[in-house]
Amino acid sequence: MVQISNISGELIKWYEQNKRELPWRDTSDPYKIWISEIILQQTRVNQGLNYFIRFIERFPNIKSLADANEDEVLKYWQGLGYYTRARNLHKAAILIVKDYDGIFPTEYNKIVKLTGIGEYTAAAISSFAFNEPFAVLDGNVYRVISRLFGIETPIDTNFGKKEFARLAQSILSISKPAHHNQAIMEFGALQCIPSSPDCINCPLKFTCRAFELNKVSLLPVKSIKTKVSNRFFNYLFIKFQDSTYLQKRVAKDIWQNLYEFPLIESNHLFDLDELQGDENFKTLFKNIDEVKILKTINPMKHILSHRVIYAQFVIIKVSNENEILKQFIKTSMTEIDKYAISRLMELFIESELE
Repeated sequence: MVQISNISGELIKWYEQNKRELPWRDTSDPYKIWISEIILQQTRVNQGLNYFIRFIERFPNIKSLADANEDEVLKYWQGLGYYTRARNLHKAAILIVKDYDGIFPTEYNKIVKLTGIGEYTAAAISSFAFNEPFAVLDGNVYRVISRLFGIETPIDTNFGKKEFARLAQSILSISKPAHHNQAIMEFGALQCIPSSPDCINCPLKFTCRAFELNKVSLLPVKSIKTKVSNRFFNYLFIKFQDSTYLQKRVAKDIWQNLYEFPLIESNHLFDLDELQGDENFKTLFKNIDEVKILKTINPMKHILSHRVIYAQFVIIKVSNENEILKQFIKTSMTEIDKYAISRLMELFIESELE
């Protein structure tokens, strides 16, 4: 049986000996804590660290973030993925300036209502910045608790979320909530890792139900398997003199509000005959005297959380502009990097233009 009264103290003791030195741990500034928490959603610490430093240098406070335009915010987010996070950060900063005079709210009930901030992030900010007794529940914490208590309830069900929230709160140190939350998250990230954790040297092994029952590798449990869909993108990198063309993805879809080359999406990657026979292709290049396909870059596979993108880039040279091309954003080859683009676009540009 897990001794609840011992868990927090053991976690904090382990944390003091093993924690990583990270810039957002040396501050009680809710803005910096907020930015770090949003960056670290779906992002590993070693990848997110440089983004955090660069983001804070450009947007050192709420007002600077609110005053920026969304394109610039997305540009500083470029490469992190899950761009909704950046758009929500920007919206929330504008809201804080409007409703709270630019001062981050101190109450959990107000924090949790900000755009893009759920219960976990609100708990993290409340505890780390204001030492409020709200337990955090991220993927690392779910794993630690499921193993400690031997919980086989799926973590992705409403019943499971309530059960884990209750357990997380039950082991929280009321006197040191910030310390406890940092400790249990770090413990999950470094010690109680998903695969092959070092259970023999774990300070909680004798109170861990999963270790006792030899079920460590089976926990936590998920009930829902994410359905992955395939999509096929035929990008047209159109050259006219020293310029090319971009468009903004305005639909509520992947990479919303990022920029890309003109795109023909299909149910498979087109060969050149299929591409030139496509009605969208014909319309795009109508009334252009010469359309010369220079080459097609080998297809690229780009994996997102719920989708796999198969993309090819077709490099095309045109002799003149038509009215349709004039509706795109015309930019010089050397200024493409001023626009916020997806990692897929970035990989192509790095290989072909640099």
